[in-house]
Amino acid sequence: MKIIGRHIEIKELQRICHSDRPEFLAVYGRRRVGKTYLIKEFFGQQFDFYMTGTANSTMKIQLKNFYNRLLHYGAEGANVQMPKDWFDAFELLQQLLDSLDKKEKLVVFLDELPWFDTHKSNFIQALEYFWNSYASTKNIALIVCGSAASWMIHRLIRNRGGLHHRLTSKLKLEPFNLYECEAFFKAKEGAYVKYEIVQLYMALGGIPFYLDMVDTRQSAAQNIQSLCFNSNGRLSTEFEDLYYSLFKNADSHLAIIRALSTARKGLTRGELIKLSKLPNAGSTTRLLNELAESDFVKDYLPFGGKNQNRLFQLVDFFSLFYLNFMDGKKRLIKSDWILAVDDPSKRAWSGYAFEMLCLQHANQIKKALGIAGVQTLLSSWTGSYEKKGCQIDLIIDRRDDVINLCEIKFSNKMFTITKKYADELMNKVELFRSVSGTKKSIFMTFITPFGLIHNPYARTLVQNSLTLEDLFMD
Repeated sequence: MKIIGRHIEIKELQRICHSDRPEFLAVYGRRRVGKTYLIKEFFGQQFDFYMTGTANSTMKIQLKNFYNRLLHYGAEGANVQMPKDWFDAFELLQQLLDSLDKKEKLVVFLDELPWFDTHKSNFIQALEYFWNSYASTKNIALIVCGSAASWMIHRLIRNRGGLHHRLTSKLKLEPFNLYECEAFFKAKEGAYVKYEIVQLYMALGGIPFYLDMVDTRQSAAQNIQSLCFNSNGRLSTEFEDLYYSLFKNADSHLAIIRALSTARKGLTRGELIKLSKLPNAGSTTRLLNELAESDFVKDYLPFGGKNQNRLFQLVDFFSLFYLNFMDGKKRLIKSDWILAVDDPSKRAWSGYAFEMLCLQHANQIKKALGIAGVQTLLSSWTGSYEKKGCQIDLIIDRRDDVINLCEIKFSNKMFTITKKYADELMNKVELFRSVSGTKKSIFMTFITPFGLIHNPYARTLVQNSLTLEDLFMD
């Protein structure tokens, strides 16, 4: 399969290949997002040296693997002996690269870099010395890759030692958006309509590794059933595998994820600490930062909120799906997923997951509204009306003196605004205007899979109605 999407990344890789100077590129992003695939496919697996780290291995094993890769790429002679440490290993790599008679740029790819950095290994120091004393003076592209985003950021990208400002480029790979997912399934000769793709996205997210498991001969519901709920489902153990492969003390990270999964709009730091039973200390801040850097959690200010009101929210689709339907006693059996069309828990999850999907496609929403170039602030809002809770899923506060109040509704057919719901919407708009004190124009905006039934309430109240067609834009 050809590379899907990744246009910015491909353009940068092309620049690196054709540059007349040494290049040091760091590629990072959450596990399973396709970092290794991108680099291997772009270079056609033609590297002058390629090595991948091994999870939970000792330095001795890593060095042995490194030595074997040197032999694979043609290192030979009396000087090629098993390295005693990483300084020896990079010295041998230097000798190998010097022996190659190439006019074009030499390409060295070190994959899963955080796994090389075992306790007291001095790996970073040796890598630093290799780059500063050798590679930075040669026509070399050194590409390093890692799924432990926190390690990549703090130990490499923001390094304050000898690698400070040594990177010439960095790329963070994001999950596919809906447009890219549609292209991905077309490349697999799938015939899914947009609604089917959305159902898969809400359960699996835009993670290429998960999407590649989808059997395009089966429906979205059948795939979710077989991947997640069958006894030998390929994603049945993925949740814990995912977190334990990324974080050394994953139990604390999981405590945060489980706490956040219970709150649709997110939790304040105080609420999160109380629910997760973690200490109110810098260690918890570090955990939150690591989860945010790995794209599992985001933090944001609700509309008009102050910093102490900042909310933390779970934004990983598969984690949310797992904790709703696959975890412990919640786990479905047999063909329950296919049959549970009208299950209340499934409806509640669908609404939340579709809202998350829309928030992650905010750029497409802005483009559909014709405000792609307008400066905006995105947030949500919660208030009360006649002792009833009142919330707005997405607020787009625009620099051109307009606020879009977005209602996000998941439905398998066109959505109908009833008289009762119309009254609630009018009260919600007036309450928001009163509490916020805004003088801006307020546009009611609906985002639904198939649009609105154009009855008098829709025509009177709604200024913008967006559908899946808008969310699937590039």
